[in-house]
Amino acid sequence: MTEAITQIRAKGLQTAVLSNNFYLPNQKSFLPLDRKQFDVVVESCVEGICKPDPRIYKLCLERLGLQPSESIFLDDLGPNLKAAANLGIHTIKVNDPETAVKELEALLGFTLSIGVPNTRPVRRTMEIPKDSLEKYLKDLLGIQTTGPLELLQFDHGQSNPTYYIRLANRDLVLRKKPPGTLLPSAHAIEREFRIMKALANAGVPVPNVLDLCEDSSVVGTPFYVMEYCPGLIYKDPSLPGLEPSQRRAIYTAMNTVLCKIHSVDPQAVGLEDYGKQGDYIPRQVQTWIKQYRASETSTISAMERLIEWLPLHFPYQQRTTVVHGDFRLDNLLFHSEKLEVLAVLDWELSTLGDPFADVAYSCLAHYLPSSFPMLRGFNDCDLTQLGIPTAEEYFRMYCLRMGLPPTENWNFYMAFSFFRLAAILQGVYKRSLTGQASSANAEQTGKLTEFVSNLAWDFAVKEGFRVFKEMPIKNPLTRSFHTWARTQSQWIPTGTRSYSSIPEASPVHTSKGGLVISPEGLSSPVRKLYHRLKHFMEQHVYPAETELQSHQTSAARWSPSPLIEGLKEKAKAEGLWNLFLPLEADPEKKYGAGLTNMEYAHLCELMGTSLYAPEICNCSAPDTGNMELLVRYGTEAQKARWLIPLLEGKARSCFAMTEPKVASSDATNIEASIREEDSFYVINGHKWWITGILDPRCQLCVFMGKTDPHAPRHQQQSVLLVPMDTPGIKIIRPLTVYGLEDAPGGHGEVQFEHVRVPKENMVLGPGRGFEIAQGRLGPGRIHHCMRLIGFSERALALMKARVKSRVAFGKPLVEQGTMLADIAQSRVEIEQARLLVLKAAHLMDLAGNKAAALDIAMIKMVAPTMASRVIDRAIQAFGAAGLSSDYPLAQFFTWARALRFADGPDEVHQATVAKLELKHSA
Repeated sequence: MTEAITQIRAKGLQTAVLSNNFYLPNQKSFLPLDRKQFDVVVESCVEGICKPDPRIYKLCLERLGLQPSESIFLDDLGPNLKAAANLGIHTIKVNDPETAVKELEALLGFTLSIGVPNTRPVRRTMEIPKDSLEKYLKDLLGIQTTGPLELLQFDHGQSNPTYYIRLANRDLVLRKKPPGTLLPSAHAIEREFRIMKALANAGVPVPNVLDLCEDSSVVGTPFYVMEYCPGLIYKDPSLPGLEPSQRRAIYTAMNTVLCKIHSVDPQAVGLEDYGKQGDYIPRQVQTWIKQYRASETSTISAMERLIEWLPLHFPYQQRTTVVHGDFRLDNLLFHSEKLEVLAVLDWELSTLGDPFADVAYSCLAHYLPSSFPMLRGFNDCDLTQLGIPTAEEYFRMYCLRMGLPPTENWNFYMAFSFFRLAAILQGVYKRSLTGQASSANAEQTGKLTEFVSNLAWDFAVKEGFRVFKEMPIKNPLTRSFHTWARTQSQWIPTGTRSYSSIPEASPVHTSKGGLVISPEGLSSPVRKLYHRLKHFMEQHVYPAETELQSHQTSAARWSPSPLIEGLKEKAKAEGLWNLFLPLEADPEKKYGAGLTNMEYAHLCELMGTSLYAPEICNCSAPDTGNMELLVRYGTEAQKARWLIPLLEGKARSCFAMTEPKVASSDATNIEASIREEDSFYVINGHKWWITGILDPRCQLCVFMGKTDPHAPRHQQQSVLLVPMDTPGIKIIRPLTVYGLEDAPGGHGEVQFEHVRVPKENMVLGPGRGFEIAQGRLGPGRIHHCMRLIGFSERALALMKARVKSRVAFGKPLVEQGTMLADIAQSRVEIEQARLLVLKAAHLMDLAGNKAAALDIAMIKMVAPTMASRVIDRAIQAFGAAGLSSDYPLAQFFTWARALRFADGPDEVHQATVAKLELKHSA
């Protein structure tokens, strides 16, 4: 259509566009077209009328100064065409643009084709110097003629600008790097030239390459030249205008040539060093993460989830072959009369790698809509009617030709393919902002990146559930809280620097197996760790509880207990330190034990049987959330200053978000301000319920405030790392929970007045606070629930011992029917909640925290309420003693009730579950 418009206007005729469009939130009308192509633009949102209202056609004709009989109207909708025809306008129905152009040519009486298919005049920003190019070509080809050089630009391809050249009697194609500063390793036209030259001798259909010129003085950037090969490029993968049998034959030919590429012996054609052997997908994921980060213009949540998920789910690579890297229908040149591939184009991303990546990428169109502007698809079409094989049929066809069993990881390969496409689209968009992109519609890709990344995440979730469903459950429930044998194996620290005290000689199991519902089903190293922790609890923690509880109510309560500090050193020495950091956040195990969330769930529950064990093992909130925040989002300088002291137990921290004047369950409500001033940020705000801020060891406050109240709702907040010795931090008072002070950390109400913090203390950047808070809360919520299961188990154990030893009304309490019912009900509720917690932890491991959002919300609803009921029954069995500090029940109950608010009140999680459930049902 662009070619047709160019030719029409060249003949002196007018063009107009009638658009049923709308206003964007910024009050600009949405019309993603080059308005300069049209003499008249009529927009429905501006005029207040739309097609097929006859008035909009009359308005357009009036502005053109034409009669209906002097105009031709093209549209794809019948009602719009009927309304125009009723006014006497000539009409053409557009099912296929090429067919419509031919009908238009018949009405106009002249050709609308420039001559070379899929070309257009060179875009202004893509112009290249003809004189120096002509001199170069004459020297290369030995041409003496002085005829003019004809230059056109191919309209497809988003990466490397590609040109058609006619000089004398030679038809050529030039492909060059785009101008400007480019991303590292991108636009490697040198590699394209090398591989096409090599594959030409291996029976793979490729263009005949002539020369590689790395002299940027000729056309501005390096380029190569190849012979022009006339043929057909099918840009619409639904292949309109063809018979079903022809469509199937085209996709069969596409599949056949892909098999031919993957059958090439790299060594035989001199490509053995064209890429690394093995680990193709891990390298590609890291490459595209870097490319995406380099071109990132805003935060896209699905991309962040994929960046977290993909490295955890790499498939095993069975073969290494030549891979095209961008294999799809519109990169194939077909014979104009026979259904066979003449040439495979665009080898920029080729390398040695996993061939299944090519197969998956060639199926992108199967999952994209026909309206997708940059890479048209057909997921909204009837493939049976079209005669196009489904993605599954296409994949089976490939495996049959190659003699391979189908891979089980198809969803992973599709997730990776769409992730890579999203990264490519983001790069095109970034270049469009500076005029570097080679395609005229590149600016549209800003919105498309998010759309494609959501498609990728859909496949990631499918892959996670495939693994989840196929994994067998290990071992039946054999949980016993009193009869496990104690192990005496020695854990000896090595000389390697590590912030977890688990030795390298006994690496923790890191595979993602099935759902393990009993500690006995854990891998051997983790099982030993569990028993070691249990032994430590029995030998050191439970016996110290009375003294620790007394310290909390003494005059010295606002100073750390020396006993706690001593037990911390013992925990370090016995390999029970920093167990909380999940493997996906710390894959190299630099900071933690390398446990999965599910593995840690069993240990966290055990620590939860004592109020003091989490701190003793450096696994207590809010430090755990703050340390994970620094691991995930902190700079190296921030980690060195804050993370290391926290990991070593030399410092403590707090998290300041909740405010007394607003409903802080909605994080977007916070009013505390962060204002930029010179090289500092200045903080002002009133916070409360800041856990841990009263501890004299607290050196860091992770502060959340607003940097831009006028930004989009979830981009107003930012997170700053505030040293506690910064002037302007005023602790107003300690708050109590049902009268408990929770010393020495406590819960403070705090005023921040003109607190000046260096700019380098900003985490991730301005506007990323909500994203950081959500990333921090996910693991924190499940840790709370794990500990609540521990509270409940301890309460039930105490209750059982109590009812066996007490007599009332002439018989032991254990023989009272109500007590038996309470014990039975408590056991059932604990088991139900534990299974839900373990399932959520397992899903976090398999599919990532975002995919497990529903399950995390459900356990946060269930666990605190369950624990409150179980502990309340135990208190009832103890009578008045249950209310005293002689037993941990009163404190258990207090914190179980408080956790119905912490990290989001029940109502927020109920709303989340309901919304996701309704969305799922829809």
